[in-house]
Amino acid sequence: MQFVSTRGQAPALNFEEVVLTGLAADGGLYVPKELPSFSSAEIAALANADYQQVAFTVMRPFVVGVLSDDELTAIIDKAYREFRHPAIAPLIQTDRNEWVLELFHGPTLAFKDFALQFLGHLLDFLLARRGQRVVVLGATSGDTGSAAIEGCRRCDNIDIFILHPHERVSEVQRRQMTTVLADNVHNLAVTGNFDDCQNIVKHSFRNQDFLPDGRQLVAVNSINWARIMAQIVYYFYAGVALGSPHREIAFSVPTGNFGDIFAGYLAKQMGLPVSELIIATNANDILHRCISSNDHSKKPLHHSLSPSMDIMVSSNFERLLFDLYNRDGAEIRRLMDEFDQGEMTLSATAMDQARVLFSSFRQDDEAMLKVIREVCAATGYTLDPHTAIGVAAARARAAEISGPIACLATAHPAKFPTAVEQAGLPTASLPNSMSNLFESEERFVVLPNEVSAVQSHVAAHCR
Repeated sequence: MQFVSTRGQAPALNFEEVVLTGLAADGGLYVPKELPSFSSAEIAALANADYQQVAFTVMRPFVVGVLSDDELTAIIDKAYREFRHPAIAPLIQTDRNEWVLELFHGPTLAFKDFALQFLGHLLDFLLARRGQRVVVLGATSGDTGSAAIEGCRRCDNIDIFILHPHERVSEVQRRQMTTVLADNVHNLAVTGNFDDCQNIVKHSFRNQDFLPDGRQLVAVNSINWARIMAQIVYYFYAGVALGSPHREIAFSVPTGNFGDIFAGYLAKQMGLPVSELIIATNANDILHRCISSNDHSKKPLHHSLSPSMDIMVSSNFERLLFDLYNRDGAEIRRLMDEFDQGEMTLSATAMDQARVLFSSFRQDDEAMLKVIREVCAATGYTLDPHTAIGVAAARARAAEISGPIACLATAHPAKFPTAVEQAGLPTASLPNSMSNLFESEERFVVLPNEVSAVQSHVAAHCR
């Protein structure tokens, strides 16, 4: 399978090259030249499969020629063997036609584990085969960082540097990153917001001259195609559990960087019967404004109780735009240049297509806390703040949707005790494996919001 850049000026690559490249040379994001498709019969055949078997079936078409079936199977088994629930991604019913898809049973209690446990083992395999060492550079709004560190901490061929916005992630999120004291793990607290961290990472990928000789950067953010690919799997897994292909399923997705819901879009394009994809945003609502009123303008970032969604530049939206504009790289370059100046306006045709595929919803902190209280009162189930916004979005659309709605639970409520406490509920307990998190030594450095400061630190601390 070949992969092409959304901006049309970078060479096509195979799967291995895409995983190790991340951001395309022209600044675009890689997507498959053609998507595989699954028939109704092939989807129905997944009904009795476990999560690992579904993952193998969904991911295999993307890796043929790069990984053998045995190699892919081994990487998948390693990726999910430490998940705490035997179903890997269980479904919990919270209303008559509403389910919560629990994606927080991995080692760092967040949905990012699904992709980053897989990516870590994949990178270790590919780099060992190539005899190559790399530098992983990533930005996090809270969950990607700890999941990436957990996926890479044991990789001999990787030095990992994770940027997070200083004092803008929850304490649990920070400590999950900063208490990992492995020699190859470096946590950088940047005095800015997530978009600032992401901009530094993107700038560094475009110009890697600061690295020691022979090194290259590898992305673990969702600009890396392998992450998106791994996330497609749980849409198929949940869809089949809820009756696919015999009925359509809707998905409500708490959305910041657009990667998670883009994976759902791809699942639909690959044949999964999806009736609706609901974009659920917090007060940082650029995606909701875009879908509802064609307003894709940057506004000041709000620091919310759902910090993983405190994002104003949703990188993966570019991948959707590429399809909405008939894969015209020149148009995407024009749009992204326009957005760099502060805003962009989509064509009427693109907006019509987007609204067929997606609906959208916005909720602020106060309304989100009310949802946490209401769901707990009705069911005894505690939502994390991001998932609560997804549930609220599902309920806002429920009257228009006849089939089941799966709400993606992106994190365990114990990661966000402030929100749970403000909702008036007792704080959820961390799993036993994390019982000493608040007593463990932390290690991180605070750096100014400057590309040069981050690059100098990375260059000085590569092993």
